Amino acid sequence: MKQAIGVIDSGVGGLTVAHELMRQLPKEKLIYLGDTSRCPYGPRSKEEVQQFTWEMVNFLLEKDIKMLVVACNTATAFALQSLKENLNIPVIGVIQPGSRAAIKFTKTNHVGIIGTEGTVRSNAYTNALKNIKDELEVSALACPMFVPMVEQGILEGQQAREVVEDTLSPLLQYSKMDTLILGCTHYPLLKNTIQSVVGEEITIISSSEETARETSTILDVHHLLNKDDYYPVHQFYTTGDLEIFIEISRSIFKEPHLQMVTIEQANLHQLQDS
Repeated sequence: MKQAIGVIDSGVGGLTVAHELMRQLPKEKLIYLGDTSRCPYGPRSKEEVQQFTWEMVNFLLEKDIKMLVVACNTATAFALQSLKENLNIPVIGVIQPGSRAAIKFTKTNHVGIIGTEGTVRSNAYTNALKNIKDELEVSALACPMFVPMVEQGILEGQQAREVVEDTLSPLLQYSKMDTLILGCTHYPLLKNTIQSVVGEEITIISSSEETARETSTILDVHHLLNKDDYYPVHQFYTTGDLEIFIEISRSIFKEPHLQMVTIEQANLHQLQDS
């Protein structure tokens, strides 16, 4: 069996990254784990996020992955460095790729960031942006209502729009941004609603495409790209409600992609004992 790329997230949001990986790397097998039973990670302490992240990683390491993609901004902010230092496989997060994309698109040097409480609290995006381009003006806003709404499958409609409008009003009132980073992989599922609220003049950046592009480059550098005529069946795991996970997967993976995926319940006991 070909070695797979492991992808972890606090819930369903990382499926947006997985979808882009499947599109850009069609010969690479993915093993995805979404910790939906303990989502959201945003309000949790750094120590909790690190513990949960390592439990997910240990679950995937047992499946002999060749690379790890941390498709969760909060986990990237709090655990990426530890993972890089302690794992003997390549590891990538979503913050650096998203930051580089925002810098490429902004014309006014005003960049907005929306994310979970943990991601915003960590200043990971602000630091990443300013390390590349110090003169940027960065406005960050935590959006704690977004992840629970996405996990419930509320992506469009009046309720979604009212929550997005109310949440983003402080950012829109005081920021002169022309570029907005969706600093949580759940948020691209709300992209249409967010775009309609912020207006077409603001460029919305999702890190999914950039992360997939960087994953491809890293695999190539480490001579890990699969070049055989091999089109895999991907394995997706969730620690929570299987039906909701499958329903949201359908909204992301249109046919024929969903036919290439098996979705199973992860063994929580195994996760917690890892």
